[in-house]
Amino acid sequence: MTKDLELGVGFRYSTIVLVFFPTYVLFQPPATLLSRKLGPRKFLATITLLWGTLEIGFGFAKKWTDMIGLRVALGILEAGLYPSVVYLLATWYSRYDVGKRYCAFYVVGCLALAFGGILAYGLMQMDGLHGMRGWRWIFIMEGVFTCVCSFFAYFLLVDFPDKADQSWRFLNRDERDFIVRRINKDRDDAIPEKFTLARFLRPALDIKIWILAFISFLIITVTTSISVFLPIILRNGLGFTIPQSQCLIAPPYCLAAILMVTSAYLGDRFHVRGPILIFNSLVALVGLPIMGFASSSSARYFGVFLVTAGTNANIPTALAYQANNVRGQWKRALTSALFVGCGGIGGISGGTIFRSQDAPRYIPGISAAIACNCLVVICVLGLSGYYMYANKQADRGKKVLEGSEAFRYTI
Repeated sequence: MTKDLELGVGFRYSTIVLVFFPTYVLFQPPATLLSRKLGPRKFLATITLLWGTLEIGFGFAKKWTDMIGLRVALGILEAGLYPSVVYLLATWYSRYDVGKRYCAFYVVGCLALAFGGILAYGLMQMDGLHGMRGWRWIFIMEGVFTCVCSFFAYFLLVDFPDKADQSWRFLNRDERDFIVRRINKDRDDAIPEKFTLARFLRPALDIKIWILAFISFLIITVTTSISVFLPIILRNGLGFTIPQSQCLIAPPYCLAAILMVTSAYLGDRFHVRGPILIFNSLVALVGLPIMGFASSSSARYFGVFLVTAGTNANIPTALAYQANNVRGQWKRALTSALFVGCGGIGGISGGTIFRSQDAPRYIPGISAAIACNCLVVICVLGLSGYYMYANKQADRGKKVLEGSEAFRYTI
């Protein structure tokens, strides 16, 4: 693809990576509202079908500028997926059940990243079929798979709990009422208040949700840079061949999946989030210097394991951290959109920190990733410190948290 579309000239490849994110970020708040209005079944299935169709179009790009237009449109369509799923899961599960569910959702994506390189290598063997290059078949076939999944999604996805009895008889009315009572017992926000723009935007004045969003930005900066540039780092930095680079992506993401599951289980079991975020960041901080400064390729590849595992395991934990510490349907919707939206901005920065001219050590990228993980630790320490103080104030009857006398923050 780099050769056919002349992506090696200047910043063409980085530009194609980056243009996805502005529309991806800007369209997330309205997409979350649209998901609530239309229902997740119709909304998510429709946008998945549309971006699967768009992905097929990537396989027929003639110029590198065609990729730019397609990536901009892809950002609009994908903007609705992540915040809507985060919001949907948070509405269904109590605060100390949701960590494992976020983990289950994200670990599938993590495994997709792990085996996506192997799948891509397999699809590359279609090179020459019908006169098309192998990289084109990667886009076409993965787009077809996505379209097929969208049809299953339409029939299998369910609505929000208050309307769950209307989704293919998933729950009867009594079962739906049980779920609603369970959520109300946990945080008393199962039924959304009537929507107004002021009610939706007012929580933006809460500095805590912006700190949570900044944590998302920091984590996604590192995970995006690793996911986008890892094949290039393995090829140009560590000296592996192209087939080896595609296949060697998988093992680090398998370790990441194991650490994710462990983090989610411990977080839900012991009702903590912050200490786990700090531990995973420290794992990444151990791996980054090894990845950047070790003398042998095998040692540097070991560093890749630690960086990939630590940073990716933090994503579902951070999602649970923000979900556990907000209350109210519209505040939850805005927080989810801001959290994922700032993660999208992190995707923009993550697409720039590993530059081709920095090969083979990529020291600026390594340094930026170290700084991001250090800031995650600082932000979590500060936020959890405040949560501890606020909980003590509430226990003494001096403060009401999130509009509920029974609510307490999760550390």
